Amino acid sequence: MSEYLVNIKNERLSFFTPAGEVKALNDVSLHLKEGEVLGIVGESGSGKSVTAYSLMGLTAYPGRLIGGSIEFNGHQIDQMNEAQMRKIRGEEISLIFQDPMTSLNPVYTIGNQICEMILLHTKKTKQEARERAKELLTLVGINEPEKRLKQYPHELSGGMRQRVMIAIALACEPKLLIADEPTTALDVTIQAQILELMMELKQKLGMAIIMITHDLGVVASMCDKIAVMYAGKVVEYGTTDDIFYRPSHEYTKGLLRSIPRLDEKEKTRLVPIEGSPVDMLNPPAGCPFAPRCDSCMKICLKQMPEYTDLSDIHYSACWLLQKEEFLKAQGGDK
Repeated sequence: MSEYLVNIKNERLSFFTPAGEVKALNDVSLHLKEGEVLGIVGESGSGKSVTAYSLMGLTAYPGRLIGGSIEFNGHQIDQMNEAQMRKIRGEEISLIFQDPMTSLNPVYTIGNQICEMILLHTKKTKQEARERAKELLTLVGINEPEKRLKQYPHELSGGMRQRVMIAIALACEPKLLIADEPTTALDVTIQAQILELMMELKQKLGMAIIMITHDLGVVASMCDKIAVMYAGKVVEYGTTDDIFYRPSHEYTKGLLRSIPRLDEKEKTRLVPIEGSPVDMLNPPAGCPFAPRCDSCMKICLKQMPEYTDLSDIHYSACWLLQKEEFLKAQGGDK
């Protein structure tokens, strides 16, 4: 039995489109222990959601896993068929989608949609499932649960719909909850409530969480470890303190420079990351961030660097780190 709840090794996944092969994931490795919170950050198209969906076996045609392995809770996900995957979705692993309005069925009541999950994965009767649905709505902070069970998604606010999505995801007390930008469409106060709720439920149920987001503020307050993704590759991985206080990849540094800080004594301009994301139909031979990197060297354009280990759990793929190590070694020889 693996020490990790989630263990993704060298995953390569492509979408085979009429225009060509889109290399969505290129040698992605991630691992997560029980009860941990992992944040995956990066810009749109970096492969965050594709990584999470592949863990649930939701990479539909024309997407196809072409290399690597995906293990979850003793299951070899990459070797399971659709019928086997249906048994663990919802029961052992759950997903909160980005937009609750398009994820909830508009023609079924909230009660129907929560009870469906409970009846599918447990041996509860309809009455027991309804009682469990009320418990779940209370757990996620929705008032008048009996009334809400009879309502339709359009009758609820955005924050309440998101709470309903969390209730559905938690119906069978999964070991892993994947939250795909769960607060994107919500205002700031509701965002804070949803994140606080997720952390409370994590403590109560002991589940692990994968948080996919653009918001570095969210991962700073919630996550134990962070994976920074760019162009289908994990370019840096480490603890939250490593990423925020000891960033080592130029893309990570760029992300941190582009967010406002409350502890700045003087007014400073935010520094955007210049340039455009990589064309995944024709990815570069070298480091994918090289064309946008101010510190780019010739080798960066020609060859992808290996990971440099900065500690037991902090590593980064950047030629500048290898250059530093080389210069240190030369200095040591003298």
